[in-house]
Amino acid sequence: MKLHELRDNDGATKKAKRVGRGPGSGKGKTAGRGIKGQKSRSGVAINGYEGGQMPLYQRLPKRGFNKPNRKKFAVVNLGLIQKFIDAKKLDASAAITEDALVESGLVRRKLDGVRILAKGEFNAKVTLDVTGASKSAVDAVEKAGGTLTVASAPAAE
Repeated sequence: MKLHELRDNDGATKKAKRVGRGPGSGKGKTAGRGIKGQKSRSGVAINGYEGGQMPLYQRLPKRGFNKPNRKKFAVVNLGLIQKFIDAKKLDASAAITEDALVESGLVRRKLDGVRILAKGEFNAKVTLDVTGASKSAVDAVEKAGGTLTVASAPAAE
């Protein structure tokens, strides 16, 4: 097989219908858009418009609230920490801090802190020092013989 012999499988690609190319094409003159009106012209966006009736999305009540100053934590599962310890990317003998997690590449950036969740198997005896953790994560670390310290959130910068 040579480069010039490469081609798609039959039926894998379909030619686009070329509109507005004469009456013989079946899509000539108005190109399937009908005659006049807003929809026959270019640059039209009328999705959700209901002919002057109040649109459905405006008739429904608004619900919920997004807290503007909420904290965003980098979330890490215990199973991933175990995987990094097994791969020798994290040193289990030293205390594992948020900075150590960032250095190892497990967390891209700290955001407002790192929060540990209990998903996955965990059996390393380590000292973890992070901003937040779920109750089950704390239990899992203590069951493995380690300690998980939850520090108070860092001051806003």
